[in-house]
Amino acid sequence: MHPVDVAALLLRLILGIIMLAHGWNHAFGGGKIPGTTRWFASIGMRPAWVHAYVATLTEIGSGVLLLLGLLTPVAAAGVLGTMLVALVTAHLKNGFFIFRPGQGYEYVLMICVVAVALGGIGAGWLSLDHVLGYPISGWVSYAVAAGAGGLGAALTLLTSWRPEPPAAAPAESVDTAPAATEQGTESATTA
Repeated sequence: MHPVDVAALLLRLILGIIMLAHGWNHAFGGGKIPGTTRWFASIGMRPAWVHAYVATLTEIGSGVLLLLGLLTPVAAAGVLGTMLVALVTAHLKNGFFIFRPGQGYEYVLMICVVAVALGGIGAGWLSLDHVLGYPISGWVSYAVAAGAGGLGAALTLLTSWRPEPPAAAPAESVDTAPAATEQGTESATTA
């Protein structure tokens, strides 16, 4: 077995487990799909329930495909698409580091890069892609993973992301400012 096959297997396993866990948590963890829907609504995804289901199914489906090593560039595109949307909608505004309030984008950026890299090198020898004679790798696989994932994320953001504008601070009006008292005026002039 070639070292690239071992690398592909390791990347597929960790990325597949992570994505399956993400999707599983959306579907069956804490708030389940209704909670995931509320979260998508809070970050400006419209209609939120559609994106809750699409993201959940994409994460679970991509995770399973990666664990099996089946249609790896397509699975990588699914990972890239969902993680790019998460990066832009939820993490970018919080800076780079994940330990920052609201969680920065370093973690999702790493997942995006790993997905594209895995899509490019292919599933490796220990995969259904190899068994079925579909060991596509190289520039075509990079194009499928990066192109389909990036295009899917861009279309999702352009058609469905409607974040709330930041709340403007209320402007102070001269009419609403408290009147100075004689004592307040006196102490200001004697100080």
